[in-house]
Amino acid sequence: MWSDDTGTLAALRDHQAELIDGKISDHGGGIVKSMGDGLLVEFSSVVDAVRSMISVQKGIAACNAEVPEGRRIILRIGVNLGDIIIDGDDIHRNGVNLAARLQAESEAGWIAISNTVNGQIKNCLDVSFRDDGEHTVKNIAQPVRIWRWAPECYVAPTTTSAPDKPSIAVLPFDNMSGDQEQEYFSDGMTEDIITDLSKASSLLVIARNSSFAYIRAEPRYPSGLP
Repeated sequence: MWSDDTGTLAALRDHQAELIDGKISDHGGGIVKSMGDGLLVEFSSVVDAVRSMISVQKGIAACNAEVPEGRRIILRIGVNLGDIIIDGDDIHRNGVNLAARLQAESEAGWIAISNTVNGQIKNCLDVSFRDDGEHTVKNIAQPVRIWRWAPECYVAPTTTSAPDKPSIAVLPFDNMSGDQEQEYFSDGMTEDIITDLSKASSLLVIARNSSFAYIRAEPRYPSGLP
């Protein structure tokens, strides 16, 4: 936007006309209002809402494959499920506010959904969302559990800057009982600790999937130790 606001908005409008509007209407959604470079969209089905937004992100990612990195249009999407109040051509209520906060918490090119949405779409879609733990978000009283998804072809940009607060990763506990049926207990204890730590705004807590993937990809003990 800072280098070419007119061209950026024109490119966004092209994406909307050629891709986004169709994906929304195909899944029974409707655009409530446009806010500069953002859209507020309403669906009668949360499954259709998520399916539509996945289709949008995949379509945008495919379009960007042929566009220089500095000229790409990349969307952040948040999806929430909740009651609304219709006010003329607008909608209001906390469910709308949370959707906006989820969008702000999403990585560029990704989709962020609330825990309520994730519970509704389980086993309904051929993609899975990553549990990113609980987050404190602006103007929402309680911590919000967020789940994330990104197209397989999209690689999030990396950064070498250090976080401005302490980071902590909780590695999974070992099941020492020898009973494989107790594996859920050790994993569950780890998840509970991650969830509790994520409530502390002074800490950056590494997501469960990241810490579990690391320890299971690396040897648990140095060579030669039991």
